[in-house]
Amino acid sequence: MKRLIALAVAMISIGALTSCSSGGISKANENAFVSGSGVAVYIKPAERKVAPDLMGPTLSGTSLKIAKNQIIVVNVWASWCSPCRAEAPLLADFATRLAGQVQFVGILTRDNLSSASAFVNRFKIPYPNFTDDSLLAGFRGSLLPNAIPTTLIIDENNRVAVRISGEVTFALLDSMIKKVAAEPSHA
Repeated sequence: MKRLIALAVAMISIGALTSCSSGGISKANENAFVSGSGVAVYIKPAERKVAPDLMGPTLSGTSLKIAKNQIIVVNVWASWCSPCRAEAPLLADFATRLAGQVQFVGILTRDNLSSASAFVNRFKIPYPNFTDDSLLAGFRGSLLPNAIPTTLIIDENNRVAVRISGEVTFALLDSMIKKVAAEPSHA
């Protein structure tokens, strides 16, 4: 009986020690995140939820508030996330090509500023990136906060119109931006 109790205590201790995580800090194990399937969910205008104000500290060290009444693409990312690295050049290209028509912005999550800055420099990300991921709480059910990457498209009425959970593709992002841009302004 004593052996059985000792074995149970040992198993519980091992389980408790091995289930600890890094607390969200950048780490080498790229399997330490929940990745979405890359499928877009288009939300009908009548069912959309209002997006939170996008404001706060940025990776460049400034404070920023993104203007409303425009299409905004929000990408939730981390430097250690391999799908984030895969989609970064595509997002940078879209942001450059659509400058003045669509506002792109990133929200850094579960990462450190040094690694994030290196990521932005490496992929030449031209848009601002918020460093306070508490912004995610304001999306109230429109965003799966544990899926990295997640990309949202906010319509001109400041409502979440599209959620892409997982890595974006050119065809998917292009079609979703065009679909939201083609909507009447006050749908």
